[in-house]
Amino acid sequence: MTHDLIIRGGTIADGSGEATFTGDIAIKGDRITEVGKVAGTASREIDAEGALVTPGWVDIHTHYDAQATWDGALAPSSWHGVTTAVMGNCGVGFAPAAPEKREWLIGLMEGVEDIPGAAMTEGLQWEWESFPGYLDALDRRSYAMDIAAQVPHGAVRGYVMGERGAKNEEASAEDIAQMAAIVEEGVRAGAVGFSTSRTFLHKAIDGEYVPGTFAKEDELFGIGHALKRAGHGVFQMTSNHKDMDREFSWMEKMARELGVTVTFNLVQTDEAPELWKKMLGLLDQAQADDLPVYAQVAGRPAGILMGWECSVHPFIAFPSWAELAALSAADRRSRVADPDFRARILAETPAALEGFGLFVTRSFEKMFVLDAGDGQAPDYEPAPEQSVAAIAKAKGVTPEEIIYDVMTANGGEGLLYFPLFNYTSGAMDPIRTMLQHPRTNIGLGDGGAHCGAICDASIPTFMLTHWVKGRARGERLPLEFVVKRQTRDTALLYGFADRGLIRPGLKADINVIDLDHLSIPAPHMVHDLPAQGRRLVQEARGYTAILKSGQVTFENGEDTGARPGGLLRGPQAG
Repeated sequence: MTHDLIIRGGTIADGSGEATFTGDIAIKGDRITEVGKVAGTASREIDAEGALVTPGWVDIHTHYDAQATWDGALAPSSWHGVTTAVMGNCGVGFAPAAPEKREWLIGLMEGVEDIPGAAMTEGLQWEWESFPGYLDALDRRSYAMDIAAQVPHGAVRGYVMGERGAKNEEASAEDIAQMAAIVEEGVRAGAVGFSTSRTFLHKAIDGEYVPGTFAKEDELFGIGHALKRAGHGVFQMTSNHKDMDREFSWMEKMARELGVTVTFNLVQTDEAPELWKKMLGLLDQAQADDLPVYAQVAGRPAGILMGWECSVHPFIAFPSWAELAALSAADRRSRVADPDFRARILAETPAALEGFGLFVTRSFEKMFVLDAGDGQAPDYEPAPEQSVAAIAKAKGVTPEEIIYDVMTANGGEGLLYFPLFNYTSGAMDPIRTMLQHPRTNIGLGDGGAHCGAICDASIPTFMLTHWVKGRARGERLPLEFVVKRQTRDTALLYGFADRGLIRPGLKADINVIDLDHLSIPAPHMVHDLPAQGRRLVQEARGYTAILKSGQVTFENGEDTGARPGGLLRGPQAG
């Protein structure tokens, strides 16, 4: 046999952004060997006639730091054609980890990323203390995709400063030197960068902000110098959203003075709905100055999902909710189906809420029906007249009545959609503009995290189902552009030059897609984490084959059991 595998006759979008073409792809081992008209034979051939063939998606913003220690599938991202994932974002992770700090690190991750603490307590094996030790533990495992890790600020601060670090006290020069040494050690051992969080939305389970949230410039630059000494590494920052323009000055300075690549989250907020435009202007200047500063943007609104099993919903402050919260999922579904219970809770007055809790649970004009069990595909770009407030007004009932009935539908598993960011105008036009900017990258899907509130790991598939073929409320985006944005562009941000393109000599990470039938059903809740922990998941339909390093990991939606992926240490030469 000349080749191990040949993909025949597919429509190839090769990740370069150039026009698609029809051709074959030959694979030997974990590498692409030929592209075009391939002669010879192979141990296996995949008929891709009529199918779209792309590089595997490279997802740069995930949180599989715990899950990677017990789960080789790394779903749901692996279901959606992701073949390389960067984790350790937002300043949270599990190394370095002193034995007495393990419980605290779990509480930090649980509070910030809404991953069940019991699942992490049962699932984590704790085979390490140092960050290199954590990488070694991951390296002993195999996965359906490659994973890369970043050194998290919160763990480093807690390790070096103890309670002072956990409570965000100012770091001394000695503290900074120790933290920088740990970061440099981790990056030299294979970490692909360092992450920090500066948003007030991120708090540990004990209510404290993520360590590093208020770090001064000397601390940030001390760590930036560590990346410079190591010779590589991205500085990832989760911004405070409304203060991004003020934060930009130190990011620009770090890129200019140290040559360190900096990436930050960019979203539209209701508090400052025009700030994203200013940030794109600052990125224009960074590009003109040839400074390595980039924004991570989302492919759709960051949407909180609300249902009876979710982390938040509009009845959470109602007195009768206390009766439901302690019940099993099955008993809860039975109780909410009772007409007497419905009448009682609808007659109640909720406890007083303020701030973010009030905004999310009472802003009915920003709530939409995502899944009512009617088999309809989820609509992530609903019009204002589809809001709960508008439906209630049209029907002459209260918003709470609409909400109750939606969440009780589908056997008690109905879901509401609350687009928290990127939806001030009630449409995705700002997202489209952000996606097209040359200094942005697609990220923020948060695979592995926000298990009870957000299910955006499907964004790589959504980029095709919505932006390429399905958008009805505005302009779409070209297929070749969308493929490039989540393959070659995301790969190169982290120095993965050996993937993200269909070229001879590069990694055989490939998706074969039935684009006509590609779809994503509504998310739903499962209890498949350790300790029967819950999480929202969303499948994909239409991936004919997903290949990682030349092996088929998923075929027609079924897991083949192949685990050719592993830990990716540092940049990879093309």
